Amino acid sequence: MSKTDSDDSDPEIDRINLRIARSFLDVVDETWRERGFNSRSEFIRYALRDSVNHPEGAGVWKDLAISEAQFDEGEGVSSDEMREKYGTDAE
Repeated sequence: MSKTDSDDSDPEIDRINLRIARSFLDVVDETWRERGFNSRSEFIRYALRDSVNHPEGAGVWKDLAISEAQFDEGEGVSSDEMREKYGTDAE
């Protein structure tokens, strides 16, 4: 864990709690490690900063949250539907 993650003495830093499904947390953990981040917290801060700095991507985050809820309820969206919605190739 980096110093920032464990240093509660800085009055400019607030600690927050976040509740997400274990299955999604597993994906987050795999992602931050694969991308070379030092910690889960560092990765989440980066993702939040990116979302704030690039609000045009906010729709993707909303869709991700909806997809996670659907996944938890046994529902889902096919990859073909997602490709069509976002205009991506099947590569």
